[in-house]
Amino acid sequence: MATALAATNHVAMADLKGKVDPDWCPGCGDFGVLAAVQKALVELQIPNYNVVTISGIGCSSNFPGFINTYGMHTLHGRALAVATGVKLANHDLTVLVTGGDGDGFGIGGNHFVHSMRRNVDLLYIVMDNQIYGLTTGQTSPTSRVGMKTKSMPFGNIEAPVNPISLALAAGATFVARGFSAEQKHLTELIKQGIQHQGFSFLDVFSPCVTYNHDNTYQWFRPRVKKLEDDPAHDPADWMAAMGKALLWDEEIPIGKFFERTDLPTLHGAEPVLNAGPLVHADSQIPADVSRAFVEELM
Repeated sequence: MATALAATNHVAMADLKGKVDPDWCPGCGDFGVLAAVQKALVELQIPNYNVVTISGIGCSSNFPGFINTYGMHTLHGRALAVATGVKLANHDLTVLVTGGDGDGFGIGGNHFVHSMRRNVDLLYIVMDNQIYGLTTGQTSPTSRVGMKTKSMPFGNIEAPVNPISLALAAGATFVARGFSAEQKHLTELIKQGIQHQGFSFLDVFSPCVTYNHDNTYQWFRPRVKKLEDDPAHDPADWMAAMGKALLWDEEIPIGKFFERTDLPTLHGAEPVLNAGPLVHADSQIPADVSRAFVEELM
């Protein structure tokens, strides 16, 4: 549960420090993502009691336990479904969804696609380490062809998912990619994703130092190129964004690929919610009926 801020209402890094220290492996890229999220919330001055962090299952999905906001650690691949319900119930909240490439693009792939086309107003941060880390090193949906893992000892034979092109095709209205070793750049992308009205997708290269010895910090550093450094890059150009999304190997773009602001959010398109969040509305259901229903669920 989030802790209320002091009377000054100034958001500081200390307000966002979780009750439990992260148990990620030393050097894991997820540490960088956690720090960037905390910095973004501080720089935007969003109180922790107005933030909900929701995750699925995996190393990166332990995220809600390491940050002092409201949070839910849900089922494998189901974080976006839960987050949609949270946003519709109280669209005044800042909803952050965190997870990994296995959780999000594997078992959660269906929810990923439909949350984007519905334009649910949230930020989905995927810590993409191109391996299953929690289960000790199996091939994931983003593992490269030929990569040798515990589940593919003779080399991966499956073509990897391209999260950026998939997000563009499915209708995400904000699509970006970051690198956990580029802290300032990643923090800015997170801030933009939070401020965007609609589904914001941020794929973050977050190297697994224990099980992925192919896609390391050393491998990424000479390859990642910031889109913001290209004066010709236009985030409003969907076709150009798709072309950039297909670049790989010697040049891998990071930054904001695409953004559009002319589509209504899911809660904005629902007339029932015009009067405000459901949590503040009169349900017109007798208290004893509501209580009995909750007790049944418990």
